[in-house]
Amino acid sequence: MTAEPTDHPPFEWIAGHTCLDFANTVTWIGSVHPNERLASYGDLLEWADQAEILDQAALRRLRRAARSAPAAADAALQSAHALREAIHGVFLARAEGREPEPAASGTLNRFLGQALGRLRLQVEGCACSWVFVDEGDELERMLWPVAWSAASLLTSDDARLLRRCAADRCGWLFLDRSRNRSRRWCDMKACGNSAKARRHYARTRRLKRAGSQQAPRGRAEAAGIQQLRD
Repeated sequence: MTAEPTDHPPFEWIAGHTCLDFANTVTWIGSVHPNERLASYGDLLEWADQAEILDQAALRRLRRAARSAPAAADAALQSAHALREAIHGVFLARAEGREPEPAASGTLNRFLGQALGRLRLQVEGCACSWVFVDEGDELERMLWPVAWSAASLLTSDDARLLRRCAADRCGWLFLDRSRNRSRRWCDMKACGNSAKARRHYARTRRLKRAGSQQAPRGRAEAAGIQQLRD
């Protein structure tokens, strides 16, 4: 693995919550060759940068640490994949109205425990906020806010808005904040338009088949009429 980003498909920010955007960094269902957007530790840092969960100073420190300890960076990337799979499993089960697999819940709880161990209440004047405290250049630093995001969403009213994209080969998750709660696609420009194109193609094929089946009957009828005339 490398500390530098790879040539991957762009990250998408359509889910409405940090943990779901993290889960959507790979195509999950119905794909023999999924589109992996976190193929290197550098990709993971790039995602954390775009998600605005790490500041620039932390990004520079972690990039240096990854270059000096590539095996540790590789292990951190594998941890990220494990957390991502757990988040997807737990939230997909929630979206489908079933109980998640114990392994997925256990993995999410393990990462949440690590995150809570670094979480502190920061008081600035009359304002309070939650912050994560670094204990050195910990390469899994960006996973703490992701795990915290997942726990926060699962225990909030917004969890009832959870949906899975209706496209068979997608599997992405999102929060349906549409006015009448009718959103079906992760992105109308991608999965939505693809579904429309497939329906149009199928309808066109049906019409062509129907036309080809009717043609012989028309010729037969024409032949019968001609015999009557004769």
